[in-house]
Amino acid sequence: MSEIQLLVDFHQAGERQGPGSPEETRKALALIGFDEKEYLKAADIGCGTGAQTITLAQQINGHITAIDLFPEFLERLDQRARELGLSNKITTRKQSMDELQFGEGELDLIWSEGAIYNIGFETGIKQWRRFLKTGGYLAVSELSWISGSRPAELEQYWQEAYPEIDTVSNKIGALERNGYTPVAHFILPPYCWIDHYFRPMQQRFPQFLEQHNYADAVKAFIENEQQEIRMYEQYKDYYSYGFYIARKG
Repeated sequence: MSEIQLLVDFHQAGERQGPGSPEETRKALALIGFDEKEYLKAADIGCGTGAQTITLAQQINGHITAIDLFPEFLERLDQRARELGLSNKITTRKQSMDELQFGEGELDLIWSEGAIYNIGFETGIKQWRRFLKTGGYLAVSELSWISGSRPAELEQYWQEAYPEIDTVSNKIGALERNGYTPVAHFILPPYCWIDHYFRPMQQRFPQFLEQHNYADAVKAFIENEQQEIRMYEQYKDYYSYGFYIARKG
């Protein structure tokens, strides 16, 4: 089984595929301040199993197209939407986030939590801008430094894992360079990582190992996940996800 297959197999059982929480999704939406009567056409790009998609559907008047590359994630989201009576507000679509099939200026809102790194922050905000209406909003969470200086071990770890990690001010600068007006930003607190992402993952590790007969590839996969957890627990004062909200000018 390839690393990608292992990743999908493991994470399809999770409520989240990255740090976040319903509270932070609602906070970001409140900072935009849509009129409750306004009907919105939205896209959730890199939705995973759709924890934030569900929260958005419960909050807005409108329709959300949920995009992900992996059908296993989308099937889980479809099931949850049916169970919660939200199928009329959510349509899932298997698609790569760098090959989106929306019309020019079609969307009022583009949402992406913990997923834009797959194509890179600046690439993503640049490519996706054309799908927003003038005055439409972009809301994305993105790995960010929250300190001006970092331990060498941490710097090396993230430069290898995601070289586009950068400071909050530089992320905001990228938005400004690419035709957006920054509206608000905030940093995800530790419980978004620990309580909503890492601890549920750790609870699934033993069963996942047993399910795959303790294969070496699975052990290596889990060790990589454990290493990310250890790094965050040791160095959480230096980085997190920043949630960035901007308007298309």
